[in-house]
Amino acid sequence: MVILGIILLVLGYVLDIAILVTIGWIVLVIGLIFWILGAMGRSVGGRRHWF
Repeated sequence: MVILGIILLVLGYVLDIAILVTIGWIVLVIGLIFWILGAMGRSVGGRRHWF
């Protein structure tokens, strides 16, 4: 999710499409939250590992 967020951000800024930038930030933040929770050993969405 983090990589997808970065790709959407880059595409949004290059193509000057505001909705892609907004979606990119949202996906990036959610991906970072999942990554941090997974690194702390917590279950995310009922799963021990989030892939």
